[in-house]
Formats: sequence, structure tokens, C-alpha cells
Amino acid sequence: MESPTSAKSAKSFSQSLEANHGQPQSSPLSKMFVVASIAAGIQFGWALQLSLLTPYVQTLGVPHTWAAFIWLCGPISGLLVQPIVGYYSDRSTCRFGRRRPFIFFGAIAVALAVFLIGYASDIGHSAGDDITKKTRPRAVVCFVLGFWVLDVANNMLQGPCRAFLGDLAAGDHKKMRLGNAFFSFFMAVGQVLGYAAGSYSKLYRIFPFTETEACNVFCANLKTCFIFSVVLLMIIAVCALLYVKDEPKKAEDFDEDKQPSCFGEVFGAVRELKKPMWLLMLVTAVNWVGWFPYFLFDTDWMGREVYGGEAGDDSYANGVRAGSMGLMINAIVLGVMSLAVEPMGRLVGGVKRLWGIVNIILAVAFAMTLVITRKAEHGRMLNPAAVGNPSEGIKISTMLFFAVVGIPLAVNYSVPFALASIYCSDSGAGQGLSLGVLNLAIVVPQMLVSALSGPWDNLFGGGNMPAFMAGAVCAALSAVLAIVLLPSPKAEDEARAAAMATTASFH
Repeated sequence: MESPTSAKSAKSFSQSLEANHGQPQSSPLSKMFVVASIAAGIQFGWALQLSLLTPYVQTLGVPHTWAAFIWLCGPISGLLVQPIVGYYSDRSTCRFGRRRPFIFFGAIAVALAVFLIGYASDIGHSAGDDITKKTRPRAVVCFVLGFWVLDVANNMLQGPCRAFLGDLAAGDHKKMRLGNAFFSFFMAVGQVLGYAAGSYSKLYRIFPFTETEACNVFCANLKTCFIFSVVLLMIIAVCALLYVKDEPKKAEDFDEDKQPSCFGEVFGAVRELKKPMWLLMLVTAVNWVGWFPYFLFDTDWMGREVYGGEAGDDSYANGVRAGSMGLMINAIVLGVMSLAVEPMGRLVGGVKRLWGIVNIILAVAFAMTLVITRKAEHGRMLNPAAVGNPSEGIKISTMLFFAVVGIPLAVNYSVPFALASIYCSDSGAGQGLSLGVLNLAIVVPQMLVSALSGPWDNLFGGGNMPAFMAGAVCAALSAVLAIVLLPSPKAEDEARAAAMATTASFH
């Protein structure tokens, strides 16, 4: 999630430079390129987190009903950590700079988290877990601790990286747009690499030591993937931190007594919201109630419903790897379609109408998961050998599903933020705080879905279909609300805001 203070960073830094040296001087694009490349390391790990960790925690014995509760960390850390990190990085007087210390310690925290997650089975076994039993409580504790540290660390990294780009642009809007484009590019690169790694079943052979008595092939593959993600992140982060200078904040540049707290700024912005922004938050919240079950259970759906496996067996692992391949295709479509959001908006008569149309597509796609699931179940009834190896038609259908979902995902990552920029500009509110307020409409639904999706699925007999069908209903509802309720902005405002909000992300 974006820090409420991140988008203000370029402005505050620009004012500081003007006060001390006259006109601000933006940095070369090469430096912005290097800083933006950190997104590849962040997204590599995030892709692994999305595709592999829900299945993995179930292999440790956490029931499907409770697996979603672990994901509460993401929205909570997005709600709390990024505003705090953004607030204090804006005001840091450290001699190493404002952003670099947070990026450095965030990368260290990622390495620690990856160790705890990857070696959870081994640590639990060493601490006394019986690996012949389904549930390994000590491994679960280790995993959950690592999972939460990883989410906090990712939020420590992403906000300062974006703010660093704003600092380097120093008020140059063209360079800021290019910096955002670099960031988007590396996000896509990291996602494709992460999903590709998660889909390869023999990656663990590169590091044979990852397979142990307590850690089977699926676990060893996950461990190897995370080793690669940490190495990539560390190399990129070290290069960026050494190559790019980060100007520290001078104590005389601000009066701390006159500065509201980070949460004071957010709640102050909420009190000043106009009706269009409240309507946008409503539509965004309903939309994210639809999206989040997909992010939680996409690969679990592949392993459980499509491939007919249970957590821990080979059939389930095959399905999870196929799901990772689908997510890689999804990421490629997302990257390509992100470039087409603005022209598609002009083609259909505005971005709010585009948002409504793609949410209808999303609702149909989620509904089709039920059709795919029933076809896969029918195939296994007719041919027991289809367990772990569904028909080619089923496999192709699932890949098409992931590809189609990439289209509304590209729109979802840009249009709501562009509309927030437009509505708040019209009311005179600041861009940074406005996007931070919109963040509330994203993280609160995530917390709601994380808390309720497991029990909701269990109420209807378990599995992922109840959550996916609820997602389809919410996607359709958000489509209607977007078209009917949201004010239509001017075309020139849409183009300007789309360039500003093109790299907004959910995590």
C-alpha cells in the first residue's frame, strides 16, 4: 500500500532545495532507474508470497478455514507501517539520508523473514515437532512470525523507494512519470520471475541441501525460490544504496511542533472529503471485497478444486505449480494492458465506464471458476487417473482464466487512484493524503475478507468456491456502482491523473 506521505516527498524535498540552493536540481535518469529496480526484488518475493504461502502453510497442518487469518498481516501493516515509515522518512535527519536507512533495514528484515519461512519445517522439527503428524505447531509459529515480518518488511521497502523517486525527480513532472514507468516495469519483471520460479518443480536441485527430512520437495522448492529472491533483492538494493546519494533532512527545515502526526494527517484528510471521494471509496471497498479471495486462494483453488489434491500430496503440489504458471501469464497480461488503460478509457467514453466494464468481465471470470471446478470434478469421477492431471481442456481453461483476469487487474491498479487524484484536485485536497485515504478503502476490505473468508467457505462445506462466488457478486456490484454513482471527470483530467497514478499497487 502507498504511504499517505509518500507522494508529498518530492514536494517537501523540492521546497528544501529551493530554500538552500535556489532552483531544485533533478537527478539523472540512470539513478532513478537503479532505485526503481528495487521493485523487481520486492515483487519477486511478493509473487512467491501470493502463489506459494497459502498452500505451504496448509502443508504444515493449518486448516484451510484458518489459513486466511494469516493474511491479516498484509492490510494491517499497509494501514500502520507505511504511514509511519513515510512520516518518519520524510523527517529523518540521519546522515545516511532519509530513504536509504529504511531501504537497508527493510532488506535485512526481508532476509530474516525468508529464513524463518523457508526453514520453518526444519526449525519446528529441531524444536520437537513430530513430522509424522499432520499438524506441526512449532513450524506454524515460525512460519507465521516470518510471514508477518515479511509483510512489514515489504511495506518498509516500497514506500521509501517510491518516495526516493520523488526526491530524485525534484519537482520535474516528466522525470517523475518516467520514474513511475521504471517502477512499473520492474514490478512486472519481479512478478514474472517470481511466478516462473514458483512454477518450476525441480528448482530445488540447484541447492540440494534445501531438501531435508522435515522439508519435502515442495518445501525445498519454496526454500530455493526465496533464496533467489533474497539474493536478487540484496544485489539490487546494495547497488542502489551505494550508487545513489540520498540527501538528509536538516533539522532547521521544519518545525516538528507544528507538524501533525502521520495518522493525524490521514484523519484530518478524511474529515475534509467531498462526496465524490466518499463514493469512490465505497466502490473501491466493494471492488476489493471481490478481489481479495482471488489473491488469497488462486493457487490453492488450482491444487484443491482443479487438480483434486489435498495439501501436502503430489497432486496438490502439481496444481499449485500450474497456478504459479497461470499467475505468470496474468502478470504478463497485466504489464501489457497497463500501457493500454488510458486509450481504452478514451475508447469506451471515460475511465469510470472502463472500470465498470472490466469489473463485469471480472465477475464473469470468477463465475467461470465454478464451471471449471465442476468440469474437473466430473472428469475425476469418470477417470480417477485425472487426479493431479486434469484434461488438456481444463488446463487451457484455467490459463485463459488467469490471462483474462489480468485485464481488470491492470485497470484496478490505476483507475481508482487516477480518479482519487481528480476528485481531490477538484476539492483542493493534497494528492498524497488523498491517495492515503483511498488506501483505507483497500486495506479494510482486505482485513474483512481475511477474517471471514475461511469461516464463510467452511459454512458451505469447505473449499474455495464460496469465496470466489462472493467475489463474483461483489465485482458485479462494484461495476454497477462505478457506472451509476461516480461523477464523470473531464478527459484532460483523466489523462493527467492516469500518468500520476499508473504505478499504484495493492500490497
